Amino acid sequence: MSSITNQMQGDVLILGFTDVKILDSQRIELIGRELKEAVPDATNSRLLLNFRGVSFMSSAMITKLVMLNKHCKAQGVALKFCEVSPNVMEVFKITKLNKLFDIQDTEEKAIASFDKKGWFS
Repeated sequence: MSSITNQMQGDVLILGFTDVKILDSQRIELIGRELKEAVPDATNSRLLLNFRGVSFMSSAMITKLVMLNKHCKAQGVALKFCEVSPNVMEVFKITKLNKLFDIQDTEEKAIASFDKKGWFS
């Protein structure tokens, strides 16, 4: 059984999680592998990770997210997160990963933000 969901919306590949709590090390390995394998499916180099329903994740899962971020950068894929629960966001803030990851409130805002340019462009 897959540990992530996968859907296209326009030119954005949206991945979600099937688990509410991501704690088990074998499950985390599976999720990490599935996330990495999904990167080439982001045909227009736009990948959105939706955390809807995820209330907790272990530090091992956070490591997988950092690795996914590096993999996406290496492949030229823009990665964004959305609908991060307050508990998970707190961990991102403590670890300063909220500065590394592009985290949007809602799926709609995240999808729209792919088209936004920088300050001066």
